[in-house]
Amino acid sequence: MHICKAKNYQELSRKAANFIAAQVILKPASVLGLATGSSPIGTYEHLVKMYENGDLDFSQVTTVNLDEYKGLSGSDRQSYRYFMNTHLFHKININYSNTYVPDGTEQDAEKACSAYNELLHKVGPADIQILGLGHDGHIGFNEPSDHFEDETHCVDLTETTIQANKRFFESEADVPRQAYTMGIGTIMRCKKILLVVSGSDKAQILKKVVQGPVTSQVPGSILQFHPDCTIIADEAALSEMDI
Repeated sequence: MHICKAKNYQELSRKAANFIAAQVILKPASVLGLATGSSPIGTYEHLVKMYENGDLDFSQVTTVNLDEYKGLSGSDRQSYRYFMNTHLFHKININYSNTYVPDGTEQDAEKACSAYNELLHKVGPADIQILGLGHDGHIGFNEPSDHFEDETHCVDLTETTIQANKRFFESEADVPRQAYTMGIGTIMRCKKILLVVSGSDKAQILKKVVQGPVTSQVPGSILQFHPDCTIIADEAALSEMDI
């Protein structure tokens, strides 16, 4: 693991965007694995600015997203497809047909996961996979468990995740209880990993991910075994470690 320290969220976002931009410049037809949530919003804002300034061309890029809530359509404001459209896809020159998110409207979990796995096999491992980190150590929606899941699967969201996400919904009852998520094995097969972590509330779990034992009870700890994993974290998130 390579840890890159940022003073604050703004600097973290700029550094993460530069990391991704370098990949796209060097390989215009890159496959980018994307994440949702509050952590990467600033990164996407910087990428949009780079595009608007004429410094980035996304026309050959393919994207695959980590996850989607089961039961939400792409037009739902709380869906991750809607999130990506709003924060990135509709603001750059990417070919929309080359942007992929699991199909939350497919109620047959086996069918939905099989279809996404087939797609992921077709486009190949992502050149870079962007990750955020949940308060319980989850990456994607891979929650603490007794084992690491290999490929896309349907997961029951933990109470910790439901409580963390309820701020995006009108009420806690509106938060979906299940999601489709890329598996740990798929994430680990990506060529590069970029983990972005911000805030003092993530300090304890980040320490476990980086310095604790590798365990499926802290899913992000598996990243210790990835050959090319970069963590960009602000000072608050790194406050529990001597870095």
